[in-house]
Amino acid sequence: MGFVSNNNAHLLSKMATNDGHSEKSPYFDGWKAYDSDPYHLTTNPNGVIQMGLAENELCFDLVQEWVVNNPEASICTAEGANEFKEIAIFQDYHGLPAFREGVAKFMGKARGDRVRFDPDRIVMSGGATGAQEMLAFCLADPGDAFLVPTPYYPGFDRDLRWRTGVQIVPIICESSNNFKITEEALESAFQRAKESNIRVKGLLITNPSNPLGTVLDRDTLRTLVAFINQKNIHLICDEIYAATVFDQPGFISIAEIIEEKDQQNCNRDLIHIVYSLSKDMGFPGFRVGIVYSYNDAVTNCARKMSSFGLVSTQTQHLIGSLLSDDVFVGKFLVESAERLAKRHEMFTKGLAQVGIGSLKSNAGLFIWMDLRRLLKEPTVDAETVLWKMIIHEVKLNVSPGSSFHCSEPGWFRVCFANMDDAMLKIALTRIWSFVQRSKGVEEHAKRKCCKSNLQVSLSSRRLDDILRAPHTMSPHSPISSPLVRAT
Repeated sequence: MGFVSNNNAHLLSKMATNDGHSEKSPYFDGWKAYDSDPYHLTTNPNGVIQMGLAENELCFDLVQEWVVNNPEASICTAEGANEFKEIAIFQDYHGLPAFREGVAKFMGKARGDRVRFDPDRIVMSGGATGAQEMLAFCLADPGDAFLVPTPYYPGFDRDLRWRTGVQIVPIICESSNNFKITEEALESAFQRAKESNIRVKGLLITNPSNPLGTVLDRDTLRTLVAFINQKNIHLICDEIYAATVFDQPGFISIAEIIEEKDQQNCNRDLIHIVYSLSKDMGFPGFRVGIVYSYNDAVTNCARKMSSFGLVSTQTQHLIGSLLSDDVFVGKFLVESAERLAKRHEMFTKGLAQVGIGSLKSNAGLFIWMDLRRLLKEPTVDAETVLWKMIIHEVKLNVSPGSSFHCSEPGWFRVCFANMDDAMLKIALTRIWSFVQRSKGVEEHAKRKCCKSNLQVSLSSRRLDDILRAPHTMSPHSPISSPLVRAT
């Protein structure tokens, strides 16, 4: 007997039938476009190349080498089989001691050993997604809100809100100061929530930033700590990209800030860190997420909640062994930073050759690409038209800024670490071809209209049918903007 489906929504819960998962976002639509037509070198060379996935695949050879040389780390090998029963039977949901110790040690090394983390405060979860939701459950009630600087990771709309009933109040950041978080923007967001009778329970930051690929400086971090102490609200620091910093300025963890002598009056009960191995080591499939709270009550509550999203003991066993190898970890961190720097340079220089700029960045697995000059008009609708063309004509899955709640249309997040050099060159070739064809239209319009500065007008039709419309170039365009990278 086959499965019979029906659309009787009243048989399901409100949570099951609402759109809180935010799958209608262009961020997820781009993934669907890729899934329906994925690029393959031989079987589908004209397919969509996935540049919307923030995944780190640049150092898998180092991990594979370690696994081959340490077969006993897995309980599914002849060398590790003697540990099988001990690992397979029920384990305390506090986590294996070796796992918590290994993660705590790695968190310290990823921060240059400038701060130490207590293994007893390590609470595991099913990835950073589970960690964020766990903290939301611990810190806020339905209807309460977290302040989040824009642009921010689209998944927060799901992670923080869907099952918890918590709201997000955006802190509007702008390109005029490279999207820096200011005291004025913080206060403005807080007051907007207050005027709407929304209780603010915390501030969530991502450092290094997704999607900007930038790090927060010491003064900004101090400002954030002062703000949350003044308002008596929590500070959640998502630091899952801590070890992806490949250039100066270096990464500064919130854990370092609260250790400073002038932070003696800081209420540490308000400070919480979310971490994961998904980005720094490229292990999203292992679902290793971490909540590290300086608040004992939050740590105890989160540990109880962790029973709903434990990391398998088999994974804990392997990760504990891997991260306890100081020689491997040291080599991995250095090599990863070097490879990310090389790939970032390769990609940004390739874009700069055709006049495409990006926000200056030194971390993460992506760049914040500036295509504002290619918009017909500075609107989200125009950005959507351009994005659809990039998806369906250029065949690249990139993520539009509107899906990150960016207040300025025309910015796009483009991931560069989830593919090999050959595929990246193919992606660059497609971008070059697209821009050159666009320039051809622009030059034709220049000759026809006899104007010095023209704006390429894009439509959802094929590039051959692009509309011609004169438009004065924006002072923030990739060509004239101070954000442009030097070639």
